[in-house]
Amino acid sequence: MKNLATYYVFDRANTALSKVIKPIPPLQDGEILVNIRYTTLCGSDLHTYCGLRNEPRPTILGHEIVGVIAAISPDHSGLDTRGNQLHIGDLITWTVFSSDPNSVNYQPDIPQKNDKIYKYGHRQITEADDLHGGLATHIILRPHTCIRVLPKDISPAVAATINCAVATSAGALRLAGTITKKNIHVAGIGLLGLVSIAMCKEMGAKSIIASDINPARLELAKKFGATATIDLRETTSSTALQATVIDRFIDMSGSPEAMELGIETLALHGNAVFVGAVFKQRATGIDAEKVIRKMLTIKGLHNYNYTDFSAAVDFIIENWQKYPFESLIERDFPLAEVNEAISYALTHKPIRAGLFINPSTEQL
Repeated sequence: MKNLATYYVFDRANTALSKVIKPIPPLQDGEILVNIRYTTLCGSDLHTYCGLRNEPRPTILGHEIVGVIAAISPDHSGLDTRGNQLHIGDLITWTVFSSDPNSVNYQPDIPQKNDKIYKYGHRQITEADDLHGGLATHIILRPHTCIRVLPKDISPAVAATINCAVATSAGALRLAGTITKKNIHVAGIGLLGLVSIAMCKEMGAKSIIASDINPARLELAKKFGATATIDLRETTSSTALQATVIDRFIDMSGSPEAMELGIETLALHGNAVFVGAVFKQRATGIDAEKVIRKMLTIKGLHNYNYTDFSAAVDFIIENWQKYPFESLIERDFPLAEVNEAISYALTHKPIRAGLFINPSTEQL
């Protein structure tokens, strides 16, 4: 039984995932076998399930994952990205992608945009290639995956979010420029927004304004360091934002209205970073004259690089108990109840729902 893996297959939108039990294949050169301990359901997983995103199918969804090393191939360096020795039983996190640096178009600053990217939780299952998603008992980490060892006492539920939401937030703040003593506006108070707020607080922001259309999310933002909140449903939103000199605008909502307002209310020489607009919506209208006269900078971020990943790991190790991160995983389920977990996430719209994995029971 210990040589078997279980995973749940997504093959068609809005259809229950099906269970597969199969032998774990021998490790190839440079690979690591991981026993998954916890997977959280990211918004992109839910968008794929509902047919709002197209992914190769059949696939194993889930990319916010944390797990324990079960086996290391002999020719692996045996080291994490910080040079720490890897051991069987270590709790680890890893980049959501493997990016081959030998590829022709590889760029160190944006390894996530390599044309030979191997992205966990986003690949098609084939006879020769599976065990690459989080809704499973095991995952095989391919060569060129960036790995970090985690403290054994860290919450697995919080740690699972590092390699997507937390690392992406770190990337957004890198692109935003100086945060210390600046006035920050974060739109969209999901997990990305909350992490960004807490990061800005730790970086010494002068003030942090959180905006959303959900009053409960705005109240939650205060617990993560927001100094003011704005309900975007109110017609006074623009006036309230213009009353403060906004130096940095970070959009995690993907809402055209939120992005337009954020750009409109940025101060002279302000920076904006767009992260949330990764699904179909109407075109966003930006006043080019204002961008020019205010000398604004607008950047987009998709995923993150290795520097962002390590910054995210360090941030969570240092702060996961300082802020109420554990409360953001509002309910968890055993992996066997994955379809119930998806239904709960779609119905109740928590910040995150999670799945804990017990390999010995999942293989039955």
